[in-house]
Amino acid sequence: MSIVTLKIIFFTSLFIVFYAYLGYGILLFILIRIKNFFFKKENKFDYEFLPEVTFMVAAFNEEVCINEKIKNSFEFEYPKNKIKFFFVTDGSNDRTPDIVKNYPNPEGFDLQLFHQPERKGKIAAVERVMKFVKTPFIIFSDANTTVNPKAIKNIVRHYKNEKVGAVAGEKRISLDDLGAANEAGENLYWKYENNLKKWDSEFHSVIGAAGELFSIRTELFHPMPSDTIIEDFVMTMRIASKGYKVVYEPKARALETASASVQEELKRKIRIAAGGIQAIGRLSSILLPFKNPVLTFQYISHRVLRWTLAPLALPFLLIINIYLAIQGEYLFSAILFCQITFYFMAFLGYILEKQKLKFKAFFVPYYFCVMNYAMYKGFFRFIGGKQSVLWERAKRG
Repeated sequence: MSIVTLKIIFFTSLFIVFYAYLGYGILLFILIRIKNFFFKKENKFDYEFLPEVTFMVAAFNEEVCINEKIKNSFEFEYPKNKIKFFFVTDGSNDRTPDIVKNYPNPEGFDLQLFHQPERKGKIAAVERVMKFVKTPFIIFSDANTTVNPKAIKNIVRHYKNEKVGAVAGEKRISLDDLGAANEAGENLYWKYENNLKKWDSEFHSVIGAAGELFSIRTELFHPMPSDTIIEDFVMTMRIASKGYKVVYEPKARALETASASVQEELKRKIRIAAGGIQAIGRLSSILLPFKNPVLTFQYISHRVLRWTLAPLALPFLLIINIYLAIQGEYLFSAILFCQITFYFMAFLGYILEKQKLKFKAFFVPYYFCVMNYAMYKGFFRFIGGKQSVLWERAKRG
């Protein structure tokens, strides 16, 4: 292979990695400024719009936090007679169902328990209960998150716009006083992701909601294959593909603690990676720009590249860079030095994390490498048919 060909592969790989992780965010920021210059931004909300809603929590063996979740849910600043609480505990074999069933409810909130001993996965549990939802809107939340009191009001105000089909809340990571290294990496990742979601929403539509807190129009819910791994993402992307907007609401916040360690966070990342590969196949129609070119552009830029070409480009970048640097190219020697420094910092982050030491500057490169390692692991797990739809709870800090 010629030097010219290697250089083309190298710079193509460099562009893909840069664009997938930083370039798209920069481009989106610029495009929004251009859009706002030519089109007046409208933020008209009807704060008196208080429709009936169902707040659904699918919980599996969450006895350690389910009490707090119910207590937190009862603190919403929303008319009591307009909100129904559905707690689905299918497959739980700890005290979770009993806690929900016997939770003291002196104010008479509409709290309903749905439980069956058989465990089929989250989407199967949700679909089993959806036939009991009679409200026009439904809000989903995870059991291990704390949601702010005004979240429901801030979510439903968007539905006055008939073009809005779903609303994505904001996920936040709770840091301890010192800020552990893994918390720093996870927190930084979600801060950046939340910014991208905000810009995606302003430009056109959020590219998939996080399961910690999101909402949809009940009429837009349609059954999906029972083996769907990241059902929240697929559910909201299906809605977006039908021409509806998925909007971002930063004032609806779901707070959760970071994973107890990188190893615990890796479990989640691998599952999401396998689910991402699965989703690309099941949402293949969005890859074609004929129906909704803007959504296709956002989907490929924000998600598809991160799940496919960007992780694949990283080893090519390093291997080709080494070869070109050996040929005496000074530019490639400088780039190689930067790459080696980055990976050395990632290695130090790994060593320090093993020693339970907290040094954030080294952990960010380490977290980046862990994320991309998870993509490879998730890919092979998915094609090997080894990724179960049954979720495994990651230990939290």
